[in-house]
Amino acid sequence: MKGPEGNSSASTFSKWQSFGSLDLDYIHYGSYGSEDASLTIGSLFTDSKNSPHLRISFEDDSLIAGGKVKFSVTCYFAKQFNALRKKCCPGEVDFVRSLSRCKRWSAQGGKSNVYFAKSLDERFIIKQVQKTELESFEEFAPQYFKYLTDSLSSGSPTCLAKVLGIYQVTVKHLKGGKETKMDLIVMENLFFKRSISRVYDLKGSSRARYNEDTTGTNKVLLDMNLIETLRAKPIFLGSKAKRSLERAVWNDTSFLASVDVMDYSLLVGVDDESKELVLGIIDFMRQYTWDKHLETWVKASGILGGPKNASPTIISPKQYKKRFRKAMTSYFLTVPDQWSW
Repeated sequence: MKGPEGNSSASTFSKWQSFGSLDLDYIHYGSYGSEDASLTIGSLFTDSKNSPHLRISFEDDSLIAGGKVKFSVTCYFAKQFNALRKKCCPGEVDFVRSLSRCKRWSAQGGKSNVYFAKSLDERFIIKQVQKTELESFEEFAPQYFKYLTDSLSSGSPTCLAKVLGIYQVTVKHLKGGKETKMDLIVMENLFFKRSISRVYDLKGSSRARYNEDTTGTNKVLLDMNLIETLRAKPIFLGSKAKRSLERAVWNDTSFLASVDVMDYSLLVGVDDESKELVLGIIDFMRQYTWDKHLETWVKASGILGGPKNASPTIISPKQYKKRFRKAMTSYFLTVPDQWSW
């Protein structure tokens, strides 16, 4: 769909996924994994009788690994994520096949010391999460699963970029005893099968939200970059698309504030070929904990210098929700549907 003078106009939204972000036509691979590797499934068990997590252990004594290696994979909230994937993915086998072939990915805008990967078919993104993020998610996981399940079942608009699995992977070299451990989340790739020319990470703030380096492909731009661009080339949405976007942002921010989550972003990609916006809310794993409360108080009190009443960098989830909603409404202008085509 095109807006006036060729400006972008978001059009269609699917009730099954974040706006246009996941194609359900999976690519089927043949057999995968090393045929020479000797893999033995050692155990499949929960951490405790009432735990929602599953753990799988196995060993690999292939030459590629340089000796026998023991792997342990904890599947957090295994049953709940399985139920969620049944609503979003055609089958577990295809999900596993996608994840069996991944490549390291230097995500623009991501923290430099955080592990990122993409499945080779580019359907999923794998991201390392910190212990604090994992602990936060464990606290509000029941609300997360209920919210997404209710949204998908009722068709209520949502633009949360779906987390489809969380895993802790432990690798131990039996010779020497070296052990590495990493917590990972698997998310849908919002830009799968899209021709994205510009990407924006939007938080609704102007403080430190300008990326001076706009060269190169797939550079992630920020709020002030968007505002700068909008002065010369506004992004128009049809009235129906604008209402859907506002309802989705309203629903999602209400949920995130209710579980004390903030500092999330709206990731927006401009698809020039289809004249559409592809977007989803990301980075919603961290709750507003006591250390964030302390940072708010310190910065707002002026104890570190500067104006006493200056707006703090970190605000409460309720304040963040209000600021985020207001900004997302103002960033994208509405054009009457009869003026778009």
